[in-house]
Amino acid sequence: VQLQASGGGLVQAGGSLRLSCAASGRPFARLSGGWFRQAPGTEREFVAAISWRGNLTYYGVSVKGRFTISRDNPKNTVYLEMNSLKPEDTAVYYCALMEGASSRWSSPKSYTYWGQGTQVTVSS
Repeated sequence: VQLQASGGGLVQAGGSLRLSCAASGRPFARLSGGWFRQAPGTEREFVAAISWRGNLTYYGVSVKGRFTISRDNPKNTVYLEMNSLKPEDTAVYYCALMEGASSRWSSPKSYTYWGQGTQVTVSS
């Protein structure tokens, strides 16, 4: 599976961005999706996850209430809508997919396929 993340950029604090992660290479519908982020000098941080059916979503504490994960299975795409952005949201954002589902949604080790990352920079 190949993942292509897009939608990152520079935005002022309080602004919004929508990230997209397009998958190709195999049927997408049975793959659960997730977003992680990593700032320089820090570990990869869980942001959000969505089950392959789209009926379950999970969020990291720091983004809950501001970010929304969704998916469009016919388009083989997972989205991350980011609102009320803060400077501390600045990071490289990675999308990832896992086979089926896992009880460990927030662990990067649960995900098999990774995109190349897209930079999000929030200015104060």
